[in-house]
Amino acid sequence: MFKFDPRGSYMMPAHFGPRPTSTQSSGWYRDVTLMVVPFLTDRERLAAYLPEPYEVAENPIVTITYARNRQVDWLAGHGYNLIGVSAAAVFKGEKETLEGSYTLVMWENLADPILTGRELQGIPKVYADIEDHTITEGQWKTHAHHFGHKILDMSIDGLREPSPEEVAAYEQATQGKDNPMGWRYFPGISGFGHSVMEPTTFPSETNFTEVQVGRGEVNWNHLTWEQNPTQCHIVNALADLPVVTYLPAMTAKCSTNLILPDRLPRAIK
Repeated sequence: MFKFDPRGSYMMPAHFGPRPTSTQSSGWYRDVTLMVVPFLTDRERLAAYLPEPYEVAENPIVTITYARNRQVDWLAGHGYNLIGVSAAAVFKGEKETLEGSYTLVMWENLADPILTGRELQGIPKVYADIEDHTITEGQWKTHAHHFGHKILDMSIDGLREPSPEEVAAYEQATQGKDNPMGWRYFPGISGFGHSVMEPTTFPSETNFTEVQVGRGEVNWNHLTWEQNPTQCHIVNALADLPVVTYLPAMTAKCSTNLILPDRLPRAIK
């Protein structure tokens, strides 16, 4: 008979035992290519999607991030693509205050990181087909779709190296705000109520080897229930967020570590 070991790390189906490990496994994503497009939006419209005790930050910025992840250690070198949408936010809890980014949704094209991110870290991940980015005459492009219907198009052009002043301004603007946050929500049996509902933070560390800045743009498609029955409400909500102005976009080559022993993912209070 199966017996649960409280020291093991389990995921469904748990009756096959704890998740397998390897000496080669780690939190490192060795080869990551990024496209990042931020924009200012309407504060009140954005606030509608942040649960208490999250609040919109001083500047209501939404950031769309594409990542082509390759040489992922915990996936035995396999990789996947993602497109995440986050909002600049402040967590004001009973015991702590954190400033950083709140993940509104993250599309990925592989089930394994979707399940681990949702269950273990509280990241709101869902599935989509996400194309590898292309570069044509200096313009970077990618898009995502589901059930054969496009979710968004993302592009960056006019790329150049950032000036020392821009690098310094970025470092100053992000200082003390390295707190990616989410909301770990598991519904009750049959989908009503909840069995788990808690805010989380899931720190990481990124080492950049190449960075360029340029002009970015994201175009969303409004979808019907027939086109995307499980995600149309998500896509349409994001499509309706007004773009007040685009901020400088970025492409980058980097490596990322998702396991920091002194800053492990946790619930925040």
